[in-house]
Amino acid sequence: MSVKTKLTCIISFIVFVLLILNVILNEYSTRVNLRSETEKELAQSAEQMSSSIDRYNNGVRLIDFTLQDKLKAASGAVSVTLAQSANRLNQQELQALAKQLGLAEITILLPDGHGQYAIGPSSVEHSSAIANSVWTADPSRIQALAEEGAEPVIGSTVQHGEADAQSGERWSYVYNAAHHVIISCRAIDNLSSRFAGAMGPDSAISVMIADNPAILEITVFEARSASPANERDGTGANRLFGGSLYADAQDTAYVTEAAEGTPIYRDAELQGRQVIKGYFRPNAEDGYVLEIVMDKGPMMQQVWEQRKTQIWIAACLLLILVIGSYWIAGMLMQPINDVLWKINEVSFGRFDDAIQVKRKDEFGQLANRVNAMSKNLSIYMAKLKVSFEENRAMKEYLESFINHTTDAIHVVDLEGRILQVNRAFERMFGYAADEAVGRMLPLVPEQLLGEEQEALNWLKSGRLLNTRETVRVTKGGEWIDVSITTSPIRDQHGDLNALASITRDVTSRNKMEELLRRSEKLTTVGQLAAGVAHEIRNPLTTLRGFLQLQQETGKLNTRHIDIMLSELDRINLIVGEFLILAKPQATRFETKDVRYVFGDVISLLDSQAHLCDIMFKIDFTTDTCIISCEENQLKQVFINVLKNAIEAMPEGGEITIRIARLNARNVSLTIMDQGIGIPEEMIPKLGDPFFTGKETGTGLGLMVSQRIIQSHQGTLEIASEVGVGTTVTITLPLGEQPNVSGEGEGSQNRVQ
Repeated sequence: MSVKTKLTCIISFIVFVLLILNVILNEYSTRVNLRSETEKELAQSAEQMSSSIDRYNNGVRLIDFTLQDKLKAASGAVSVTLAQSANRLNQQELQALAKQLGLAEITILLPDGHGQYAIGPSSVEHSSAIANSVWTADPSRIQALAEEGAEPVIGSTVQHGEADAQSGERWSYVYNAAHHVIISCRAIDNLSSRFAGAMGPDSAISVMIADNPAILEITVFEARSASPANERDGTGANRLFGGSLYADAQDTAYVTEAAEGTPIYRDAELQGRQVIKGYFRPNAEDGYVLEIVMDKGPMMQQVWEQRKTQIWIAACLLLILVIGSYWIAGMLMQPINDVLWKINEVSFGRFDDAIQVKRKDEFGQLANRVNAMSKNLSIYMAKLKVSFEENRAMKEYLESFINHTTDAIHVVDLEGRILQVNRAFERMFGYAADEAVGRMLPLVPEQLLGEEQEALNWLKSGRLLNTRETVRVTKGGEWIDVSITTSPIRDQHGDLNALASITRDVTSRNKMEELLRRSEKLTTVGQLAAGVAHEIRNPLTTLRGFLQLQQETGKLNTRHIDIMLSELDRINLIVGEFLILAKPQATRFETKDVRYVFGDVISLLDSQAHLCDIMFKIDFTTDTCIISCEENQLKQVFINVLKNAIEAMPEGGEITIRIARLNARNVSLTIMDQGIGIPEEMIPKLGDPFFTGKETGTGLGLMVSQRIIQSHQGTLEIASEVGVGTTVTITLPLGEQPNVSGEGEGSQNRVQ
């Protein structure tokens, strides 16, 4: 198939798809619009029907109120007649009175002596005054008429609006205190049935269906909520008015759902017709749901007419386009041959011959571009040769740099196989290049394999790994202390495919640092020993003096004994804190949220603060503040700082504690008190052994706290103003780092 034919087919196919999409979208839009208009029409019909039902209900209520007033007046007339008669009324008198008052029945209910009532004189042979539904529904309420001020009871035995109601009976029960009887009156409601025939829902439904032929049926159901107590047992919704020709088994569920107040529309196929059913509850106070069934035939007929018109237009446009595109494709393909000839020349490396350009349109521009491309390729080929030589020279330079550096460099893949090493690697570890490349060498001691895997996972997650000091094993089995920097190597897509490690032997440096640490320890121990000796000498002198005094007097003084015990406790405190400084403490760092650690300390000291009339004001950031720490040591620091703040506020006050992230790497903890403050000349000396500004202090607590913060790679700063208060700021590093130091548990976690 030629390009000309392919181009015509492609253009025709694209336009055909667009035309089909246009037909589909137009039909969809038509359906949506017609459906929206149908739903609006259903809603309007429901509102009209609701208005008709409301007018009917208002008329029924007016008839009921009129009949109730009639019964109340008739009961009053019977009471008056009964009061005027010396004897109780007989049947003939009651019949005459009923006829005069327009009542169907008058019955006197007499007490039977057992708290109940029985039928007495009546205007009819067989009275139903006690057997009707008004009496039997709540006889206790009717019998309570004898209570003072009780209202007459009026009720209906047939509810107005029921489909099978021809007429309605209404009863009234009035207590006559003079004769201790209940007067029962019954009236027949004939007006309601005539009103229902003229203005009832069935009449309104007939009128609405006649005015709108698209409406097939309107049904009024009893409204029921979706509560379990109102779920039906499969017998269907309770229909009040309207037809049931288009009813189906799903009506009950939709009527129940619509009773919640949301209109519902659904499509169905009933009686051989496609219909739309709408369920409405126009007013939440009304106890009914309207179902309106509308024929979809007119709507579908409009959709079909629209579809035929769109298809006819699309077919005509497609035919015109096929003919036009074939002619245009023939014109476009004429200059393509010249371009193909030039491209063939370029593919064989011949750049000299050019296309003879005779056109000024896009194809002429294309021919000019091809000529320019041929010329540029000739230039670029020459430059490429020069660049190739430069790259070769750069490669040799980099290889020389890597092979002559004193740091060992090796590259491994993600499985641990070595891909490349330099000469320093061969000298440091004793492996030749051909021995190392392609193999997994046992450079990492077995006890550090977990740390190495953790570092690898750290790099795979996309994070950078800091330079770390650890231990490696040479070919001869010798352990050497090294400093390693590992960097990821990624491809052009950013995917990790190798790791490059630069290893430096730090064995000699570590030995010198160890000697310096030992020298520091000896100096510190000397200072501590001198300080402890000085501090212990004073309480011992006091104890000796009191003991000598007791020897001279031969009596024991309780106050003197208390002072001696206090001084002994001070000696124990000094010696205990001295031991904390002198003995290395093995710790294990864990990742914790510093907010929760400080929160535990606040809970611990809250009671003591209340006793001293001190309140904690807390301002913690909502961001997570994860740090790597030894929780108990940090708690010791926070307790020391808070206790100093409490002791500095003898009159009470407020301690503000604020935790905030300074940046992506550090978190700041600030403790501000309102105490007596520290003189400016004393601040530089804080943290020295046995230097304290408190009468009972040892000067060791702050020194221990500073050492703990230093072991956590943090800082502790103190700012104070006499009479205003003191601010302690602790800064700690954020984020977790894998435990890859390789110095062992005892050495890497030691608190000096």
